[in-house]
Amino acid sequence: MLLIFCAAALPAIVLFWFVYSKDISPEPGNLVMKGFFFGALATLVSSVFSGPMMVMGVFTNNPSSLIEAAKTAFFGAAIPEETAKLIMLWLLLRHCKDFDERYDGLVYAAAVGLGFATLENLLYLLSSGFSFFQVAVSRAFLAVPGHFAFAIVMGYYYSKQHFSWNAEEKRGAAWKMWAYPVLLHGIYDTICFASGLESMSVFWSTILTLALFWFCWRMFVHTRNRIIAEAASNNSENGFYAKHRDFYRNAENNFFGRDMRHYYYPDGDDSVDEQ
Repeated sequence: MLLIFCAAALPAIVLFWFVYSKDISPEPGNLVMKGFFFGALATLVSSVFSGPMMVMGVFTNNPSSLIEAAKTAFFGAAIPEETAKLIMLWLLLRHCKDFDERYDGLVYAAAVGLGFATLENLLYLLSSGFSFFQVAVSRAFLAVPGHFAFAIVMGYYYSKQHFSWNAEEKRGAAWKMWAYPVLLHGIYDTICFASGLESMSVFWSTILTLALFWFCWRMFVHTRNRIIAEAASNNSENGFYAKHRDFYRNAENNFFGRDMRHYYYPDGDDSVDEQ
């Protein structure tokens, strides 16, 4: 049992450490663990959305065509799971005083996403039987990094929506923090389900499997670069520091009512994304 738990949790721990170690002001351990717990709860919350849709026949657990595979991917997995994760991320951060830097959104979203991935991984491994090793390896290199990538995208736009002063940018980030993870997750699962269809020839099944590896690799590269860029921005001595947002937000009340934002943003662009 210990071996199964370690195999389920280790990939998530390694990936979380990658994003957590680049935070110049690390988040409290209790909040990180709370994020993992909320992510695990999201696996149960997602069934509240997927269950009724399956009963209504929106999707099937045994797709037999590419269209059915896509419907199962989006309505059976991507939409309910990413919706549940976003709800849990919101519950975690809605009154969180430690959510005071843009990079923190990546950290907390990663905790929620990898908490989800860990419990899901554990359930798959417990039911894998004699194919335990094969399932553990495939999920360590595909499923868990997938949830990690979806979480980083969600966290990036969650922070963008939270910290930006630009109304249009906030509105855009508000739907992107849900829609983009759903889209990525749906594409990922569609390829997974389609590659396993009995109607697929060996040739097309192989092509789809290679496409899945390529898609996962591109997601990893993109999210890795996003993490590094956000961490570098947080480390910068110039530009916007979210921990000072209360000062900036009330800048017009400082220095006898003069708006001081142009001293910090001489080019006139005070959006978080550009700093």
